[in-house]
Amino acid sequence: MARKPAPPAVELKSATLEAMRALLHAADASSVAAALDARLGATPGFFSGEPVVIDASALPSDAAPDWAGIRDALARHSLTAVAVQGVDDVAADTARALGFAIVAGDAQPDRAPPPEPVAEPVAEAVVEPVIECEPVVAQATEPVVPPAPARRTEIIDKPLRSGQRVYARGCDLIVLAMVSAGAEVIADGNIHIYAPLRGRALAGAAGDVQARIFTTCFEAELVSIAGVYRTFEHTAHSELLRKPAHVRLQEHEDKQVLDVAALATT
Repeated sequence: MARKPAPPAVELKSATLEAMRALLHAADASSVAAALDARLGATPGFFSGEPVVIDASALPSDAAPDWAGIRDALARHSLTAVAVQGVDDVAADTARALGFAIVAGDAQPDRAPPPEPVAEPVAEAVVEPVIECEPVVAQATEPVVPPAPARRTEIIDKPLRSGQRVYARGCDLIVLAMVSAGAEVIADGNIHIYAPLRGRALAGAAGDVQARIFTTCFEAELVSIAGVYRTFEHTAHSELLRKPAHVRLQEHEDKQVLDVAALATT
């Protein structure tokens, strides 16, 4: 019998990596370390080695980030820096020499100008990706079947245990059972949890700042909307603990902050 050939020592396959983004507003490691200590000092080791992309797009063009120092500052809070983005060629070469990957920055949609008045309404063309295929000519007698509507909501009706993660890509997420401590729910849209939220909830993961998080029993470890995070200790926000609550982004002193408030149930 012919022996089955041994597989190669390594195979390269495509993969999608869910990673946090650390947006830099300072290039020196000491400032970054101080900001991380202030934000995460009360929850040491909370992130358990989660990958991070360091985003330098908000820094001045002549800034020279201390990649090694920033990497070490993140590592002290159990965050693993794996890549950088928003950098020029010089900074990219420096980061690459330290073993970082270089990833493209997030594309920001252009803000459309106000439409000019026209005599008659004109339909705006929508350009969508085209899949080339063989032309098919439908017979006049064949019924036309409308396409199935796009799925807009993902529904989870089983409890999520510690270590489990659910990502509702491109839609809202509804959870009908408990999200345990150490579990994580992510959605590009809103998140509705009709049960205790004891783990992490990240809404607006694709950048939707209008997304919100709703829960009937707030006991969260972490909540996030459009990348703005906030962590909680067990004793924090005692007035909301185990009560209905909702989370949204609000403008405060020229920056976006997470607002956690009681949810009216009547």
